[in-house]
Amino acid sequence: MKMKLLVAASTFAIGSVALSGSAFAQSTGSIDFDETIIVSGKVTRSVAGVETPDTSRAKQVLDQAVISRQAPGQSINDIINLVPGVSFQNNDPFGSAGGTLTIRGFDSSRISQTFDGLPLNDTGNYALYSNQQLDPELIEQVNVNLGSTDVDSPTAAATGSTVNYRTRKPGEEFGVRMVGSAGRFDFMRVFGMVDTGVLTPSGLRAFIAASSATNDTIFGGIGEINKKQINARIYQPLGDNGDFISLAGHYNQNRNNFFGSQALRSATFPDTKAERDIPVARCTIPAPVAGVADAASSCGSAFDYRYNPSNTGNIRVNSRFTLADGLVLTIDPSVQYTKANGGGTLLASEGLTPQGQVGFIQGSSSVPNYFAGQDVNGDGDPLDIVRVHSPSQTETWRIGVISSLRYEIDENNVVRLAYSYDRGRHRQTGEAGLLAINGFGAEPFPIDNPLLASDGTSLQKRNRLSYAILHQVSGEYRGTFGDLTATVGLRMPFFRRNLTNNCFTTNASGNFSCFGTDAANAAYDAATTFQGPQQRVFNYNKPLPNIGFTYRVGSAASIFGNYSQGLQVPGTDNLYQSFFYAPDRDEAKPDPETTQNFDLGFRVRSGRVQAQFSGWWTIYNNRLASAFDVDLDTTIFRNLGRVDKYGVDGSISYMPIDELSIYLFGSYLKSKIKNNVITGETTVGGVSTPVFAQTAGKREGGAPVYTFGTRIQGNLGPLSLGAQAKRTGPRFVNDQNLPIVTTAGAVVYPNKTPAYTLVDLDARLSLEFLGLNEHTFFQMNVSNLFDKVYVGGFNGAATSLTTVPFAQVGAPRTVIGTISVGF
Repeated sequence: MKMKLLVAASTFAIGSVALSGSAFAQSTGSIDFDETIIVSGKVTRSVAGVETPDTSRAKQVLDQAVISRQAPGQSINDIINLVPGVSFQNNDPFGSAGGTLTIRGFDSSRISQTFDGLPLNDTGNYALYSNQQLDPELIEQVNVNLGSTDVDSPTAAATGSTVNYRTRKPGEEFGVRMVGSAGRFDFMRVFGMVDTGVLTPSGLRAFIAASSATNDTIFGGIGEINKKQINARIYQPLGDNGDFISLAGHYNQNRNNFFGSQALRSATFPDTKAERDIPVARCTIPAPVAGVADAASSCGSAFDYRYNPSNTGNIRVNSRFTLADGLVLTIDPSVQYTKANGGGTLLASEGLTPQGQVGFIQGSSSVPNYFAGQDVNGDGDPLDIVRVHSPSQTETWRIGVISSLRYEIDENNVVRLAYSYDRGRHRQTGEAGLLAINGFGAEPFPIDNPLLASDGTSLQKRNRLSYAILHQVSGEYRGTFGDLTATVGLRMPFFRRNLTNNCFTTNASGNFSCFGTDAANAAYDAATTFQGPQQRVFNYNKPLPNIGFTYRVGSAASIFGNYSQGLQVPGTDNLYQSFFYAPDRDEAKPDPETTQNFDLGFRVRSGRVQAQFSGWWTIYNNRLASAFDVDLDTTIFRNLGRVDKYGVDGSISYMPIDELSIYLFGSYLKSKIKNNVITGETTVGGVSTPVFAQTAGKREGGAPVYTFGTRIQGNLGPLSLGAQAKRTGPRFVNDQNLPIVTTAGAVVYPNKTPAYTLVDLDARLSLEFLGLNEHTFFQMNVSNLFDKVYVGGFNGAATSLTTVPFAQVGAPRTVIGTISVGF
């Protein structure tokens, strides 16, 4: 009997651990800086596809040995659910519909994610979109920094942790790989890749890959998901000293329907399979009647009718040049493009606003918000109320560069200087479009064919232009003094937010009134006291030190520690809400979030064991809590002040014999909000009294109290079997840690969601024994083996007890079969 943990081979030799010369960072400069450790004699080791690199930070790496065993096409953000401290609730089993990510209790807007050093967080609200990630077949490895970031990271969103993944290099030999998968919910996916092999005596090589995946939405029964992706990379070595230049391109297109999001109410949120799998009724919009004041149909208002389309692409250059002995320059320029929207429907009146204008005045979703001043539904009269497609549209162009100059003073002392630049042009609009007769939007992007008002301008619910600009200089030193290695770094970011709002801001929650002409703006301005269209510029900067050490204990163990500071610049939604206040008001100048992060841990790295245990503490100042209203498409922010967060993380990957591997991981999280939060005020007899939410001493909502899990795998000849399980602890539904109630005090939902356990299986039959390529195999994946009904992702940051969050229904059991052929 011949067994081993993972047969996926480029990383594992049969019956052995993987030996790698790769460093585990995000930019080429950070990789190069870390690789000087490897050159000096420390070889990294992966056990069961898991590595805990020998750095001062709490960091964990997963490579292809783990990645390739997950569901085909799976989002990398779901795969890192195997890392301690990470919690991800996937919206579907396929990685095509998004999800909810937290690391050490930090939500995704506070987690920096990079792709070959390219920052992926939205330039406006810093959100991450897990359904837009690189195809997993192309990811060489993913590493997670728990609580800190590299000093050259060009991010405004790293108060939490960082997730960095890297694209595989083109193979040195010609090769072709085809992968086909099918599963429940009519899931169909194909993936293909061609490696050119070495094309020239200098080593030039390339690959091109493409994939297409489709499935029905897993709930509701009326929506579809369609995802396509194209990737290519050209790699040119420059000599034999590690220098190179690489050009890569990526394009991803999603055409998705939303599904499975329900208000978190005990009476309606499903807790049985029968309740979970109820289909959404299809509907038809009645034909309008000429000469009659038609009321709006409700058809199309259900969450499952909403689109969430996106087109994203990037071009990336990574390069390394040795300028002199010990002096290395790295330069990583990039350009990105995004076109995306999300949202539902609103009502449009064919008449005029109360001020006799056409445009948009935001209010309740049950009354008209758009005013067209002309026939909209084509019945020939201007008398009707019409339901229209009303998503929030975003288009972004983003350019950046990360550069680093590293000098090796001697084998024990290394320094580097870095400069990073990031500029995002962020155009946010809200054009309205028609609905088709079946209630769906007539087209995914209303911006391509918007509804017009009688003055010829587009009907839109927002109209703003933002520039997010970063200039950053940083430096880092690493010195080795016997068994002690010390690192000292400093990151000095200069953030600039140049914001232009072409609408009126009508309340502190960011409601807008938008008009298409200067005359209309002037008339509305004369009739109201709201802050009108204007431009504001915000600047933020702060020196961010990073100090750490590792101390070797024997040949395989070390103690490590790290102190770092983080900065989170307010996102555009928060900044635009501040436009409600006059520019000289304190409320018009939102403070950035800051963190102080402490890590102390112990790790073991040997041929049979990769283990790491760490304790951590984060002091979090000006913590902003945000709650999103699905119906109003509005995010409301509250400043929680100081929050202390602390916990423990641990993992061990162990190969007792060549025939078996076992991986265990777990974490515990505690957070403590220091103050009660003002949520409003009451006025009696002309005297105003603040109203406080009782948040002092409470945990932050939405993050699990604990998580723990395991993965075990082995093989018998060509057959390889794996099983993984994860227990996710309870999550509080709000920051007061109290039940959700009605205004009359009746309990709507308990104070926390139940803990749940998910078990996944995978099996692979390799056909190498027939003399075929190592990438030729059959694979079966089963997710949520026991078909557990559970509460998926939700935002638990509300401070009001009457705020009912929307939560995703957990994905059901799904079986996927795959055949992979390589030659």
